[in-house]
Amino acid sequence: MTSTPTCSFRAATEADVAFLLELRRATMAPHYANQGIVLGDAEDRHRAQSHLGSAAIIEVDGQAVGVIKVVHDGTTWTIDQFQIVPAMQRRGLGTLVLRAVIADARRAGALLRLSVLKRNPAAGLYARLGFRTLAESDQSYKMTFIDTVDEL
Repeated sequence: MTSTPTCSFRAATEADVAFLLELRRATMAPHYANQGIVLGDAEDRHRAQSHLGSAAIIEVDGQAVGVIKVVHDGTTWTIDQFQIVPAMQRRGLGTLVLRAVIADARRAGALLRLSVLKRNPAAGLYARLGFRTLAESDQSYKMTFIDTVDEL
């Protein structure tokens, strides 16, 4: 069994946009294709650049391996994007990152939510960590973290 990598976070900058665009294409294109969704380069570029001030680059051994964008709107936090390079997926890194975001949201007393494509296996990860589907569209689930743990 492979151990969970140790990761660090740093604020994303304009210099990261090329990485974010390639990351988006590598991680999301298969899921869009699986659902018959076609996005052009302009939409991919827009999503890669959107909310850059809310983006943290995930690094392992000094190498960028992912991004998490958490947009804060008062006491509602939205995970706008969460992507990890395919070579680093299924190693526990996603769980590690999400648990850190959940802990931050708990400390802040924030409601944490996200949207995930219905055929994206990440939906299972979110459900395992306590996100519940409270609404859905034809293409995606709208999930909210429901805290089921009483902390003393």
